Amino acid sequence: MTHTKTTRRTLLRGSIAGAFGLALSGMRGASAEQAADQLDAVAKHLIVLWMNGGPSHVDTFDPKTGRDAGPFKSIDTRIPGAKICEHLPQLADQADKLAIVRSVTSKEGNHQRARYLGHTGYAPNPTVQHPSLGAWLSAERGSSASLALPGFISVGGPSVGGGFLGAAHAPFVIRKPGGLPQNVGYGFGVDSGRFDRRKKALDFLEQRFAASTADPSVDARRAVYDRAQRMMRSQQISAFDLDTEPQAVRDAYGDSDFGRGCLLARRLVETGAPVIEVALDGWDTHQNNFDRTQKLMNQLDPAMASLLRELDERDKLDQTLVLWMGEFGRSPRINGREGRDHHPRAWSAVLAGGGIRGGIVHGATDATGDRVADKPVQLPDLFATVAWQLGLDPSKSRISNGGRPISVTDSGAAIRALIA
Repeated sequence: MTHTKTTRRTLLRGSIAGAFGLALSGMRGASAEQAADQLDAVAKHLIVLWMNGGPSHVDTFDPKTGRDAGPFKSIDTRIPGAKICEHLPQLADQADKLAIVRSVTSKEGNHQRARYLGHTGYAPNPTVQHPSLGAWLSAERGSSASLALPGFISVGGPSVGGGFLGAAHAPFVIRKPGGLPQNVGYGFGVDSGRFDRRKKALDFLEQRFAASTADPSVDARRAVYDRAQRMMRSQQISAFDLDTEPQAVRDAYGDSDFGRGCLLARRLVETGAPVIEVALDGWDTHQNNFDRTQKLMNQLDPAMASLLRELDERDKLDQTLVLWMGEFGRSPRINGREGRDHHPRAWSAVLAGGGIRGGIVHGATDATGDRVADKPVQLPDLFATVAWQLGLDPSKSRISNGGRPISVTDSGAAIRALIA
């Protein structure tokens, strides 16, 4: 009797019309067999480098020439024919790892609304609180027996929360990277035994409260407390302490909170954390755009380049998808204050690792950077691409608090051209 070995790939090919049918049909330009093959190389980690305030695309990854181009020169990269700003030389040298998307477009030009859209893939809606993509991944991956750290960690500023998925999947916020998180030690006069007795008393009170009210938030809150207690007592918490890194490594990332945040992200990936967001604030450059943007690029360039290099050297880049983006771009026109204003209709995002094709430019803007001229990318499609690489069906839905099914993306389809 002949036995045929059944692999995950053959099982997936056999179920194309079933559980994954909707997602597979949404992949642009991908055959069913190609899509099934892609699921064999799912990324395990997501690092979002969030440029808070909206970075100028024409001053970073989509440089232009002409009257309003500004003083920055453009430099060659490891992508043939592609240039980026002169103040990103280390990233230019790492560009063979990058997929530079120059054709992102949206309709949200307000910071708060665009930030919500940029984290959830949905425009704000007063009837539902959408989860951020990090929260979706935290919920879908579930708790790992080997991981004592939170499933979603935000460094340098709070990300968008868990939405209707609940507090258990909201980001754990590290305001200032470098040392251990706040409040992970016992309080004054409290040892482990006294802490455990207090925790048992709290559990007893919450059990009575839950029994009398049937409030579902009790279980969610208890899950958060239990994860916090587990983290406090785990050796994995040492990942937050950057003093154990060689000085040369810390110097390579740069003497900035963003640089330390990127180094922390690499350490958290090695510990097993699935989602990390690192924020770099200050990109709302309505005035003095060029001095401010240059200083920000001086932080971005060594930090992001070192992150990509070290992930690659440690064989983690293929398992880790890195996404660089902000709320929107900036206007190609310079205003009267030497600044650039909000510009959502054409801007850039950058992806690397996690099965993304490296060394490519996807899409294009016109000669000034004002409008998308080729291969427009909507945010739901960008989100679907990221979700797909992380093994999350973009069309999968859960029921919101209002009783409506809400999917991971707002009808987004993965962009095949970005996937290796």
